[in-house]
Amino acid sequence: MKNVLYILVLVLSLSCSTNNVTMTFDDEKSNAIRSHYQNYLKNDVPALQSLWSPDLKIYMNSVEASTVTDISDLITVQHEVFENISMSFNYDEGSDDLGVWVQTINYPAMNGNPAATITQTWFNWSATGKSSGNTITIPVHISFEWADGKIVREWHNFDTTAMMAEIELASQG
Repeated sequence: MKNVLYILVLVLSLSCSTNNVTMTFDDEKSNAIRSHYQNYLKNDVPALQSLWSPDLKIYMNSVEASTVTDISDLITVQHEVFENISMSFNYDEGSDDLGVWVQTINYPAMNGNPAATITQTWFNWSATGKSSGNTITIPVHISFEWADGKIVREWHNFDTTAMMAEIELASQG
């Protein structure tokens, strides 16, 4: 039994060896995303576009990519349909609002994959529908891949049901 435990500890320690992945929270890219989100809240689409590669691919709960035009149009519609849009992150109900949780991870090239820099974010998106008066809150996770100082890919993961229902209601009225 002692030998089995020794082998298990040895295997675990070797498998946890460093692989040069680094994670930062207050770096240039993390701060650029914080500013990017402020531009979103101000509905400043041209400022948002300045950080996007012209060839940006956005995956919104899908394996099919959307374009810069698609996301720009969606942002415009969100600001037409909703008011009091906010983004917040709390560990526990009643705890301090941290704004948006942002971290940037640098992955080295390995296993045939190129090196990559990904900024990940988590927050609750909240807004009040102008047509219904209902306030909705949606937990959101968005990841951004960087190349040459621009965002080249985004992955948006969240339940769009309540948001799309409000957009549909506004289009009827």
